[in-house]
Amino acid sequence: MSKIGFIGLGIMGRPMAGHLMEAGHELVTYVKYGSLDEGLAAKGMKEVDSPKAVAEQAEIIITMVPDTPDVEEVLIGEGGIVEGLQPGTLVIDMSSIAPIPTQAFAKRITELVVSTSMPRYLVARVALLTQP
Repeated sequence: MSKIGFIGLGIMGRPMAGHLMEAGHELVTYVKYGSLDEGLAAKGMKEVDSPKAVAEQAEIIITMVPDTPDVEEVLIGEGGIVEGLQPGTLVIDMSSIAPIPTQAFAKRITELVVSTSMPRYLVARVALLTQP
């Protein structure tokens, strides 16, 4: 099974992370506000002190944070994911943000691929739909 970094354990991220753990994957996370959900901690999720530390430990990184500035901070801010990426890492951004900044983030990650054969970047938007 894979070692997955999952950043963004809100309404949509928390259950997704739980399902990945139930499927046998090892998960590591960075929690900016508050503390790691007790249920996820009980299932074995590990918490580290930065997105960089998540990237240093994961083969796959999933981000699902609320807004464009949050994605930017997690990906390319100080102590961000790009500082800890390992060769072959797959970065999956599942945040529901505007497409233009997403293209800039993808370009930044892609530049790393060209220069160092490091990560891959995939955009996989999700939306929370409610029934009427």
